[in-house]
Amino acid sequence: MNHDVFMLTVRMLLGRRRTLLLLLFAALPILLAVVFRLSATDVNAVEWTANALLGGMIVGILLPLAALVFGTAAFGAEAEDGTIVYILARPLQRWKIVTAKLAASILATSVLVLPAALFSAIIALGGASGGASLIAGFLAGIAGGIVVYAALFLCLGILTGRAFIIGLGYVFIWEGVVTGIFRGTRNLSVREYILGVAGGIADVPKSAFEADVSIATAAVMMLVVAGAAIYFAVRGAQRFQVGESG
Repeated sequence: MNHDVFMLTVRMLLGRRRTLLLLLFAALPILLAVVFRLSATDVNAVEWTANALLGGMIVGILLPLAALVFGTAAFGAEAEDGTIVYILARPLQRWKIVTAKLAASILATSVLVLPAALFSAIIALGGASGGASLIAGFLAGIAGGIVVYAALFLCLGILTGRAFIIGLGYVFIWEGVVTGIFRGTRNLSVREYILGVAGGIADVPKSAFEADVSIATAAVMMLVVAGAAIYFAVRGAQRFQVGESG
């Protein structure tokens, strides 16, 4: 990884106008958690936090959206405005550029998503039994999911100029609709991997929260998908460099 490329990409990602919008959106789960605690509802806190707040709002919407914005922009934004040519022209191995940009997108996504998940869950659970293990499970799953999503969307940003549209289709059509209808497709969903890790760590009743993918399958698939995405991202960067020099 190259430190200069990493810092340049972090400043570029966090300095964009859309980052402010994502920051405002990241505050929404915390607001919902506060409303939940003040509503004096009879809904089980662990069940609501696991399924609606963390599984639905954070894992289902905020995390993939933030990773999509940062992952595709890490390489794609510079490819669009032409500045990527100057980075690729430097005497750096392509894998160092790719890993630097991947690390920057992971950092940007983590800064946005992990605090939102942690603080909203703490507020919503209010010290409920099993809450600590639920938070630990989801934070572990989300951390792994950030890496996988970032690698996937960075790869898309390198391989195609329509990365954002394709990413939206994957998140909201494949993960949001298809996996909900066809149970067998859930082994091909990053969201389900995250829930699988969370379910394997969380010590809560199955009636409150149960994942469809085992933690072992989720962990292996996270490694496979992230590794494949990084490999094809490096290959794509190499081909892009050759094309520009030609």
